[in-house]
Amino acid sequence: MVKRVTIRDVATASGTSIKTVSRVLNKERYVGADTRERVERAVADLNFRPSFAARSLAGHRSFQVALVCDNPSPAYVYAMQQGIRDRCEVDGVRVLTQPYDRGSPRLLADLDALIATSGPDGIILTPPLSDNDEVLALLAARAIPFVRVSPGTRAGLAPATFIDNVTAAKELTAHLIERGHRRIAHIAGPRDYATSAQRRAGYEAALLAAGIAPETELVVEGRYDFASGAEATEVLLARPAPPTAIFAGSDEMAAGALMVAHRRGLRIPTDIAIAGFGDDALASYVWPPLTTVRQPVRDLAWQAADLLLNRATPDELREVAHALIVRAST
Repeated sequence: MVKRVTIRDVATASGTSIKTVSRVLNKERYVGADTRERVERAVADLNFRPSFAARSLAGHRSFQVALVCDNPSPAYVYAMQQGIRDRCEVDGVRVLTQPYDRGSPRLLADLDALIATSGPDGIILTPPLSDNDEVLALLAARAIPFVRVSPGTRAGLAPATFIDNVTAAKELTAHLIERGHRRIAHIAGPRDYATSAQRRAGYEAALLAAGIAPETELVVEGRYDFASGAEATEVLLARPAPPTAIFAGSDEMAAGALMVAHRRGLRIPTDIAIAGFGDDALASYVWPPLTTVRQPVRDLAWQAADLLLNRATPDELREVAHALIVRAST
């Protein structure tokens, strides 16, 4: 039977004390660079894997962070999980992922139970929960550190990561205008997502900058999913003067728009141009491939975890760069 390597073995191999090894493992300060290097080398050589339970008892921490999300896009959730895991792995921290339904009457009770039973050292909130007043109040009452991804309200309440949704949407709409379109429709996301309002604001700003008056009948609300994109496109194409281009607030909604256009026998982009937002893998799999805005979700997640693990101050905001990706759909 293989003997399990213990913290005492690491201390012996590195010529330090158990307390010093513990400080290095817990990323504490006041450990010399040479000493830290010796301990880390011994950890690697011995393939030492510290016990979460033991570390918790010793340092009054759980060495766990929780991702609390409610998003209809599996691609978004997966990228968010991967980015947080990439960063937490560096510090030997475990990630708890808990999907929630923002419309459930048990939302707050379930979140409170997660905190009480798992005791995470911090929480990462994604839209729309990052702007949910009741959730924010619960976390404040529990005095648990948290980071918000893409918040739209109460700046400075907690550290946050974001992209400039307004500028990104403005750039994409300007691209459609440069292609000669004047009747550009927008399939917006749900109203309780701050990103929905931000992207609509960028869309309208680009129209106004080109001397085009925004038309209410050319904006239809969706749910950031395929089905609502298809439903919204049917509504838009039934207008007396249908649009020549559609900017959907997510790639999944844009894919739904593509499906309807294909079913109606419309040529893309000759008869109608369609663009999305996000640059999920889906964007390059559909035909024709989607013009979209690249939202680097994995980077947003990594930065959010980094803010949490480094105990950033509430006013620390990190912007992650977006990019306009032009493909055959426009």
